Amino acid sequence: MAVNAQFKDMTHHLSPETIRRKPNPLKDTIRLILENPHLISLANGDPHPSTYPVRSMEFEVADPTGADPVATWRALGLSAPTLRVSADPASNAADAMLIRSSMRYGHGAGLKELCDAVGGINARYHTAPHHVPTISLASADGITKLWRMLGAVGDYFLADEYTFGPMALAADAHGVKWVPVRIDAGGLIPADLERLLRDWDDGLGRRPHVLYLTPCGQNPTGSTLSLERRKRIYEIAQVYDVIIVEDDPYYFLQYDLPNADPSAPEKPFPTSFLSLDVDGRVIRLDSFSKVMAPGLRVGWYTTSPFFHAHLVRLIDNSTQHPSGLPQVFLAQLLAPADASAGGAWGLDGFDRWVRSLRRDYQRRRDLLLRLFDAHVGASGLASADPPEAGMFVWIRVHIERHPRFARRAAAVGETEGPERERAVAHRPRTPLPQTNTAALMNEFFDACLRAGIVVCPGWAFVTNAEEDYGEPGAVPIIDRSNFVRTTFSGSEETMEAGVPILGRVLKEFFLA
Repeated sequence: MAVNAQFKDMTHHLSPETIRRKPNPLKDTIRLILENPHLISLANGDPHPSTYPVRSMEFEVADPTGADPVATWRALGLSAPTLRVSADPASNAADAMLIRSSMRYGHGAGLKELCDAVGGINARYHTAPHHVPTISLASADGITKLWRMLGAVGDYFLADEYTFGPMALAADAHGVKWVPVRIDAGGLIPADLERLLRDWDDGLGRRPHVLYLTPCGQNPTGSTLSLERRKRIYEIAQVYDVIIVEDDPYYFLQYDLPNADPSAPEKPFPTSFLSLDVDGRVIRLDSFSKVMAPGLRVGWYTTSPFFHAHLVRLIDNSTQHPSGLPQVFLAQLLAPADASAGGAWGLDGFDRWVRSLRRDYQRRRDLLLRLFDAHVGASGLASADPPEAGMFVWIRVHIERHPRFARRAAAVGETEGPERERAVAHRPRTPLPQTNTAALMNEFFDACLRAGIVVCPGWAFVTNAEEDYGEPGAVPIIDRSNFVRTTFSGSEETMEAGVPILGRVLKEFFLA
């Protein structure tokens, strides 16, 4: 395991639970057996391998060698060209050990073959030679384990003011409180992050030491951080000693802007926070859910060796490693072609697949945007920025144009002088709404349901906070939640049927 002497000591970021957790000695024994197959073992408690009712495995997968393999796979259906990915001891002696390893109790880091494969993915798309991978049960369980590793009762974590709710909720049970950071069309605003850390009230407790974000195709807003913002956010994290949790499931789904020059070079994959990390303060999560299938339930962390050791310890004492069968499938799929008896994608095949996949989703995004322009945007009652990554379009409803839109009198931010100072000094823990935006947006959501269409309301993604951390006089987020999230990951028929209904409901709603 590579160790970079420049990585900083991050022990103080660990939760008390993590510090108290001891290694699992039985799992350490398994690791020794796996790493030293020549040893004669009388220690393990696995069933005998001859009783495993699986001899070989074979999967038929898409052939990624064509010009646009995803389009070919979808268009030709059962006639599409395929490859067979197999683990068959009869044709490859090494496969016997692989299958045996996948069926037995394993080590928390995951199968070595899959660790090697995702390490190859990391090396291809990122610059992180001293970070190491750890296989995870995809992103949801991966995040939950991180909160256990880093979060103590009373800790404060930072997150985008709109974020994917289940990820934030997973920290609540550990007594973690959330501090929302303002975002705009370009994602998290570095100046607001710096303000929150610089002006932190020590009376509330320990200054936030973890920042959770999705830098590409942020869920729900679809925003993608520029390299300039990423560098600035990392600099701020260094100054205030913050761990960056980079949850990046949409990294491979990058798109050109609509009407981009088709002859222009393909958009490069962005520089990750992982590639910027010189301190060992970035914990990156990747997942096969969006580029393969969510049912695989396999992803991976990439961290410093320090955090890797603690993650393995937590995995060994809780869920244990992800299922061996998906790990074997992915390891064989991503292995070099000459390392698998049945043939495999390898990293070149993976690269061709994800590039074709992003072209497929870009076509879907462009269809949704065309439908939106024709049926919704033309009314002037809503607008949307084209996302450059991800699966979602974040639609802003111009609720201030609604005939029943109303603003409360003497709201904080509208008063001046001593009255304003007193109002700011006695801001409530949860800011009072200044407008009736929330009520109107609830009406709009209900109207959509009655018309037979479901969209995700913006308020469902608001990061829950016990205190008001906004700048004095800032508009509360409840008054800025005039958004709905729509997806282009569904079928073309769904979009063609749903968007016109959305446009009709919007027009009728603004007449009410």
